[in-house]
Amino acid sequence: MSNKIKQLIEDIHSLCPIISDLLNKNLSSTLPGSMANSLKRAAIGSTITQDKLYGRSTIFAKTMNQMISASATSHETLVSVLPIVGPGGIGKTTFAQHLYNDKRTEEHFITRVWVCVSNNFDVFKLTKEILSGIPVDKTDGSNGANQTSNFDQLQKSIAERLKNKRFLIVLDDIWQCNSTSEWETLMSPLTDAESEKGSMVLVTTRFPIVAETVRKATDQVNLQGLDPSEFWEFFKACVFGEVKQVEQVLIETARKIASRLKCSPLAAKTVGRLLKKNPSLEHWERILEREEWLNQTKGDDIMPALKISYDSLPFHLKKCFSYCALFPEDHRFKILEISNFWAAIGILDSSGLGGKIEDISSKYLDELVDNGFLTRGDGDYYVMHDLLHELAQIVSSQECHNISCSSFTADGIRPSIRHLSITVGDVCSNNFKHQMHILSRRIDIKNLRTLMIFGSYDTSIDSVLKDVFKELKGLRVLLIFMNSPESLPINFSKLIHLRYLKINSPSSNILHLPSTLYRFCQLKFLDLKDWGGSKDLPRNISRLVNLRHLHAGRELHSNVPGVGKMKHLQELKEFHVKKETVGFEMRELGNLTELGGALSICNLENVRTKEEANEAELMDKRNLHTLRLVWSRGQPSGGDDVLDCLQPHSSLRALHIVNHDGAICPRWLYSDICVKNLESLTLEGISWVILPPFGQIPCLKEVELKNIVGLRQLRLDLFGGFTDKSSLPLKRIVCRDMPELVEWVGGASSYLFSGLESIKCVNCPKLSTLSILGCSDPSTQEICTPNLRKLDIARCPMLSLPPMPHTSMLTDVNVNWELVYRKAELIIRGYEGDLAFHNLGNVEEMSIAPSITLTDLQKLNSLRRLEINGLVDASFGRLDGGVVLHSVQILKLQGFHLTSNSLSNVFECFPALLDLYISPLEWDHEEVVLQLPSSSSMQKLAFFGCNNLILPVEDGGVLWNLTSLQSLSIQGCGRFLSLWSVGEATQVINPFPASLRELCISNEPNIEAMGLLSNLRSLTHLKLSKCGYLTMDGFNPLITFNLKSLVLVKSGLYKSPSGSIAADLFGEMTRKNAIMPARSFQLQHLEVDRISAPLVSPICSHFSTTLQKLTFSADPYAVSFTEEQDQVIQHFTSLQQLEFFGCLSLQFIPEGLHRLSSLKKLVINGCPKIISLPKEGLPSSLKQVKLLTFISNELHEACNKLKEERPDLNIVFI
Repeated sequence: MSNKIKQLIEDIHSLCPIISDLLNKNLSSTLPGSMANSLKRAAIGSTITQDKLYGRSTIFAKTMNQMISASATSHETLVSVLPIVGPGGIGKTTFAQHLYNDKRTEEHFITRVWVCVSNNFDVFKLTKEILSGIPVDKTDGSNGANQTSNFDQLQKSIAERLKNKRFLIVLDDIWQCNSTSEWETLMSPLTDAESEKGSMVLVTTRFPIVAETVRKATDQVNLQGLDPSEFWEFFKACVFGEVKQVEQVLIETARKIASRLKCSPLAAKTVGRLLKKNPSLEHWERILEREEWLNQTKGDDIMPALKISYDSLPFHLKKCFSYCALFPEDHRFKILEISNFWAAIGILDSSGLGGKIEDISSKYLDELVDNGFLTRGDGDYYVMHDLLHELAQIVSSQECHNISCSSFTADGIRPSIRHLSITVGDVCSNNFKHQMHILSRRIDIKNLRTLMIFGSYDTSIDSVLKDVFKELKGLRVLLIFMNSPESLPINFSKLIHLRYLKINSPSSNILHLPSTLYRFCQLKFLDLKDWGGSKDLPRNISRLVNLRHLHAGRELHSNVPGVGKMKHLQELKEFHVKKETVGFEMRELGNLTELGGALSICNLENVRTKEEANEAELMDKRNLHTLRLVWSRGQPSGGDDVLDCLQPHSSLRALHIVNHDGAICPRWLYSDICVKNLESLTLEGISWVILPPFGQIPCLKEVELKNIVGLRQLRLDLFGGFTDKSSLPLKRIVCRDMPELVEWVGGASSYLFSGLESIKCVNCPKLSTLSILGCSDPSTQEICTPNLRKLDIARCPMLSLPPMPHTSMLTDVNVNWELVYRKAELIIRGYEGDLAFHNLGNVEEMSIAPSITLTDLQKLNSLRRLEINGLVDASFGRLDGGVVLHSVQILKLQGFHLTSNSLSNVFECFPALLDLYISPLEWDHEEVVLQLPSSSSMQKLAFFGCNNLILPVEDGGVLWNLTSLQSLSIQGCGRFLSLWSVGEATQVINPFPASLRELCISNEPNIEAMGLLSNLRSLTHLKLSKCGYLTMDGFNPLITFNLKSLVLVKSGLYKSPSGSIAADLFGEMTRKNAIMPARSFQLQHLEVDRISAPLVSPICSHFSTTLQKLTFSADPYAVSFTEEQDQVIQHFTSLQQLEFFGCLSLQFIPEGLHRLSSLKKLVINGCPKIISLPKEGLPSSLKQVKLLTFISNELHEACNKLKEERPDLNIVFI
């Protein structure tokens, strides 16, 4: 009956175009207003999806030049922002993809990151995505930084990873940016990073207001439709491809159609595919005569063209495409997810493919790609352009609707809706509640077939959803978030028609899956990938006899008793054989004839006979691609017969055998090899006397040997087996935890390894030789592994290696973390082996120890950044003046003897420096008068622990010769300014050039007066710490006007009566307020060691609207805030973060904090006398309270109580 109904539907659908023409009805009705707020393009990655960039050569060359030359032209900031602006479908993302992947970009920017934004400009989420895209050096200990929910730590991690790097970050498809402060918060770790000049943020957007918000001094790139002639060439490529001979009448018809596409690349690709699929004049003329063309409105409206392409799709693709409108913005369609959904709502016809819905779904997805309605993403997913997502909402508006919790009107939803999705947020507004109740009266809840709720939410939304959807009855698809047992619909257990159920939850062992799951006997797809509750499954779960997919982790898969009843199950990740528990015998696997994917069978020591092993019927499971056979360590394996009877199907691609203690490998892996398609083989903890003949497995690409006791030699002839001279398909060999392995023994078969790309040896303490790295033929010096790209050696102390890298192809080397080489970066920490410098021509960054001389470095022509640790005159002392490294721009010197001679040698060796950091071995080194050559390129200088380094006064000071210097840091250099003082005002000589934007002076007792800084009117960052004799003499308030960050802390033995630099500086600013211009500062971050210092009217009014972060650090005197100080803090309208560090006497924090509507984070650290929170509470905007060391018990209890009252508030105790 169902097939007959389906056929009738298709017959009726075929009449739609005719009926539409008769009624003169425009099916492409305008988009409902409620949808406009929820439109967003799915995430598209950096991979180029269009090989050739048509019609953009001039603007592309100009933009590329602007990106590359930013380091030379950007004087205001180290990071430029370049917006690319244009209407939807005009090719902004394609343009950015070509910029991102251009070879010049790859060479110019060390780090590149691509992030898709769309209309959810969530600073926290975007910060995490940027961080996850930045490659991490495993040695910096920040591997776990991506998982933290601490926003401050995320920002610090970004700044650390981008340190000393020129970077490009693409923020694709920004729809909105609510305020400049939001943008600056996102940008702050990028601008604060000690990155190399010339870094850039590329933004694509269709909205000029967004471009205006994000850009600074740079221009923007305006993309419009292609030039008509260029557009025609692009359209011809989309329609005709490589065909050269085309009928003239078709060309003329194509020209007429092209003239209606608004020169839009998206329209060209979509309509072009439509024409290409049916290259007949009759078909093309029908398209040309469609009345939808009359509905085009504004100049860039291409929706009619997209609608015409949609109307030409086959019926099954129309349905599949239209239902994609239910998924939320920025969605990535995974094959299993979308196929499960399509199958559950009954729009897949799998009758022609033997019932394999995954295959038919994959076919449909590919057809949608071929027709231009989907694009393959960077990974295993598909994405949809925002205008096509809009089209999907239009064409499905009679049946489907997607609701945005933040803004929707129920009146715009049609009563005929049968499929509904809701995207919720953290907060449930009164409007949402009201509109949802209107919705419940507008549509027939009982007849809903789909309900998908995306996002996590609290109990207030729970109650609304339960009330609205209490009459659910006929659902086929349900996606829900469960944060308590009360989250489920009231009649959840009666939803017996469910085909697809997905339950998400937070991490909590208290939560349990509904005990009534077993009642859904029609359920085909159960998705628990995002289930964070208990891993115990309900009793009788095996009654779900029609279940095809259980999307969950291994632990849930292994907990299904009687799993053999689920005969249609497509994948079982793990099965545990149990002696005493019914329902976990090998025969359960025998019933699962459709199993595919990966299967791990554990506790095989409980299988005692070959008859039991045969019950699994592994040889019949042709869909399995990965099999793990695991015996528990130290348990008898039950004999070799058991393993012989576990023979898999010949189609298996990956096999792992773990802890089998038999004497020989199974016959199907040795004498009678049956796994002809095997690509990966892992043997771990086995006791076999003879290993399998790897070379006789024709498709084998990867071999891993682990913890095989007794194996002393790995003979390469094991990999033989071919009679000709062709190489093996083998790409990767791994040896791990091999206590007895001494050598890899070569032989006549060494030539077989010419295709090998990766070798890894870990914890092989006796391994001494790797003959595979040598020559296969000594007479010709031909290398055994000419294509080796990766070599990883760890904890193999006896191993001797050839000079590294031994070939130019080897670009990824790690030897005990003592030698780390990754194409453009080389780090050497105590490595004593030889280096093959002739194979290191691509190295741009290098960190070395004393074993390398500067003479060696002359061979590295691409070297730009060099870090030298512990060179105790090993190199500089022996220089004869002939070694000059012109390419090095960034130099960091640590642990060397600082002398006048060594310092002068530095500047002779490195004449092109932009950035120099010096930290000598001894704090009390010999007296050195700083002498610097004139330089127009030096931008950044840092001296750390140079106690006897002295800046001369003669000729105005040598720093004045550095005309481009922007950043200067002087820390622990006690005598650096010992010759400088302030006399009469007319005689003040300033030691620092006026170009400085960042200045840090710490632990410098010889700086006597602020007048020395009076010329620094371009400063954006100033830090003064432990400057005990500093006075305000000659203070120029103009130096504070451009400051974004001001840190005045740790006064120590400060000689002023106030005992605080901060108190004196703000006091002086208050006295000079009358002569200061009437405009606000740009100050965003302020840290002071006196609470009273900045909280004084009227000076605080200058930064009350810009300050975002305020830190009170180490104030030993303040007990509480005065009424006036409390009032002042309430005027900081942009304040987002407030911190108290080491204020030992402080008992009370400001009572008026609840009025700070922008405050998001409160940090208290080392303030043991604070015993309570403000009586009026904390602001609703607050997202996190962080309590660190030395916190009173009373404050701890108060915060625990607050956590109960505000479960949404993240309270962190450390």
